[in-house]
Amino acid sequence: MTPDNLTRSFDCVIVGGGHGGSQTAAALRQSGFTGSIALIGAEPEVPYDRPSLSKDYLAGKKTFDRMHLRPQDFWGAREVELLLGRHVSAVDPTVRTVMTDRGESFSYGQLVWAAGGDPRRLTCPGSDLTGVFYIRSKADCDALLDVLPVAQRIVIIGGGYVGLEAAAVFREIGKEVTLVEALDRVLARVAGEPISRFYENEHRARGVDIRLNSNVASLEGVNGRVSSVVLASGEAIAADIVVVGIGIIPSVDPLIAAGAKGANGVDVDQFCRTSLPNIYCVGDCARLENGPGIRIESVQNATDQATTAAKAICGEFKAYDATPWFWSNQYDLKMQTVGLNYGFDSFVTRGDPASRSFSVIYLKDGAVLALDCINSPRDYVQGRKLVDSAARIDPAALADTSRHLKEIDLVTS
Repeated sequence: MTPDNLTRSFDCVIVGGGHGGSQTAAALRQSGFTGSIALIGAEPEVPYDRPSLSKDYLAGKKTFDRMHLRPQDFWGAREVELLLGRHVSAVDPTVRTVMTDRGESFSYGQLVWAAGGDPRRLTCPGSDLTGVFYIRSKADCDALLDVLPVAQRIVIIGGGYVGLEAAAVFREIGKEVTLVEALDRVLARVAGEPISRFYENEHRARGVDIRLNSNVASLEGVNGRVSSVVLASGEAIAADIVVVGIGIIPSVDPLIAAGAKGANGVDVDQFCRTSLPNIYCVGDCARLENGPGIRIESVQNATDQATTAAKAICGEFKAYDATPWFWSNQYDLKMQTVGLNYGFDSFVTRGDPASRSFSVIYLKDGAVLALDCINSPRDYVQGRKLVDSAARIDPAALADTSRHLKEIDLVTS
């Protein structure tokens, strides 16, 4: 066994054991990379499907062994060494080493940073009370599942996808759920108003108490355990447990400290290269310099960027240009999103939300940017081509459900 204080060398070190890190290792081998590979993961578990945590795993519909991203024998067969349960605390780009919280040092020929993000924490008084949970790792979920049987009143802070998915799970097992959102609608940062209002109605119809325009002032507790959430209005909402879903903070401090350019993530070019030599960044913590200049938090983005980085390392420079897609499962509703709606100036609602099968199509200057499709897989599949081509179509035609999207003629000028 190598002592912790001795430096071990790898041709490629991957930091992060999620979708991005897992796919980087796989894509390197698929692209013919024959050098040594180490994958450093913060969690003790082998790479697994993190989005399932707030869906099937929390609901008890999927066991953890079914969430592994690769079969158990995959890593050994591909000669990928898993170094799990470690946090990379520092990067030295001059001598090409990374250091871990165990005091280990690993040298690299190429470094791929795929560390994702950490849950954004509450900072109000009482946020350190027992009974406050986040959903970002298996350990987070397991801790929540341990107390869930004896908790009846649950307050969820944050009306994004994680909060809504958790609310659906809790209602389906009979818990009392209050969801607190600071903005004037749920999903306000990622979806148009028709989508927001639809989900608000669906959750309320199932008994979720949704509080909009509500800021949390503090958490109150008894004997160190949370007992209520106090709003800025002064109202106290009783809570046996509190679940927080208010976004993530990209895990990039060691790279930024090493001199990588970035704000709200690490800046990468079209090949996922950072400003530091021989260092790539992919997934939730990578901020694309081209296009809208944003981070994209999705499985698709992490895996496609990982493939781009792996191919570049192997000498095949193919710019990242994948069309983003996402999904969310709540109750019997499946939402599928294709494209990015950032900067949209109008939208078309295709179908009747009351039917629980409809789509919202986002436009900018008349061109299709993105679609949110609820229980409408045909629109999702056919709409992808409209997004890829930035199609310009008469809005009235887009709204006409008597015709499939693939049958609609483009606007001619």
